[in-house]
Amino acid sequence: MREFTKGILRRNPVFYLILGLCPTLAVTTTVENALVMSLAFLFVMVPSAAIISALRNSIPRNVRIPSFIVIISTFTTVIDLLIHGFLPRFHEILGIFIPLIVVNCVVMGRVEAFASKNPVRDSVLDAAGMGVGFSLAIIVVSAIRELLGTGSIVVFGREVIPALTGSPVGLMILPPGAFLTIGILIAIFRRRGLLKEV
Repeated sequence: MREFTKGILRRNPVFYLILGLCPTLAVTTTVENALVMSLAFLFVMVPSAAIISALRNSIPRNVRIPSFIVIISTFTTVIDLLIHGFLPRFHEILGIFIPLIVVNCVVMGRVEAFASKNPVRDSVLDAAGMGVGFSLAIIVVSAIRELLGTGSIVVFGREVIPALTGSPVGLMILPPGAFLTIGILIAIFRRRGLLKEV
């Protein structure tokens, strides 16, 4: 269970390892974008880690990285086509960031550092924990940005948090708002001692 829980907060890919910032900055303008990206990320991360771990002793060392990319890109292509077919609006909004999961630092880093060296069960738990940690990070960042930037949170057509009184801060849904939000959250988590080695 330790392999699963370590990635959720203490070694969170976004807040502790500072990885995967490109999609974190780009897709966190709304909570619904973050939710769809989270599902896509988990869909790629967990089975890729399982297959790479299962094949770890069969993949020659000199073609290790290309082999990992082929496995990861297979799942990325599947989820990209599924989103394109069933959620075309999100496919257009998320754009290139779904195909870029193939080279996402979190995915590549975990399969190289963990899945390629550990048994399948531990690798799946590690990938799931890191995936959940990444998902929680982008959902929290997007909730803060959407609430402050637009004044409310709307998820799939339903207003989850009603409009706040006062004027929204438009800066929060722009790229500087993402940097500010992530920076402030990292500072808070570090100040409270929540981000550290397990």
